[in-house]
Amino acid sequence: MKQLKETIQIVFSDCIHTCFRKPYFLAVVFLLPWYSVKSQDLEVGLTVGGTYYLGDLNPGGHFLNTDISYGVLARYTLDTRWAVKISGMRGKIKGDAASGTFLPDRGLSFTNSMTDISGVVEFNFMPYFTGSRANRISPYIYGGLSVFFFNPENNGVSLRSVGTEGQNIGYKGRKPYGSVSVSIPFGLGAKISIANRLGLQVYWEMHKTFNDYLDDVSTTYYLDGRSIAPGDQAGILSDPTLNHEPGMQRGNASNNDWYAFFGVAVTYKFALLTSKRCRDLNY
Repeated sequence: MKQLKETIQIVFSDCIHTCFRKPYFLAVVFLLPWYSVKSQDLEVGLTVGGTYYLGDLNPGGHFLNTDISYGVLARYTLDTRWAVKISGMRGKIKGDAASGTFLPDRGLSFTNSMTDISGVVEFNFMPYFTGSRANRISPYIYGGLSVFFFNPENNGVSLRSVGTEGQNIGYKGRKPYGSVSVSIPFGLGAKISIANRLGLQVYWEMHKTFNDYLDDVSTTYYLDGRSIAPGDQAGILSDPTLNHEPGMQRGNASNNDWYAFFGVAVTYKFALLTSKRCRDLNY
């Protein structure tokens, strides 16, 4: 059973990485639902809330070091149960080794201003649409794909350009990581119809990434901390405490990073349905 589980995980990972190397893949996934079903409503809106991350500097503290997030969205209602949504989010994640339980004496910290573009499919547990008098509230779940842009920093210095784990010199075959990656977003929330054309949503959304460098921490140290000169900025960013040796654990390379958004969104509905039928009676 364990061997079967490992095989499925390997096949799934290979498929994901193969698909994501095709530029047209995300476009097809994001846009295909728009062509398959006749629309009823289009909602556009604004969202505000918080964002945080889970990774080597915060292994399990949900909502720890939360910062503000904001964004825009467009939701295309297929029927009272299904909808597709495209959103653009902006937020800052941050972490500090001292605030966690995993190797807190490393002295490492970061901030990371991120931009996320997501396409998801939503399912309403109740037959819902904005303006309905029959079901004004419905819980919902959703999932999809996203592309995000990131750049971890420390006091305004780009950690990616420094190569804090020896990426810039190819230490143990390591290569510099990029500033664009992909994730699988999934979440849950509640939709509330507050007027004929106004809707309110509350949500919590996790993003599983395939990247372990949102915090610039993943593998091992590559410098002898005792030999780092006081003015060596790159060396100090790699080992702020100056007391580690090459090969000592700096992060956990077996676990990729996660990030999350949560908050509220307000949307305005544009009715695209040509029929004047009463959907509350039909559902």
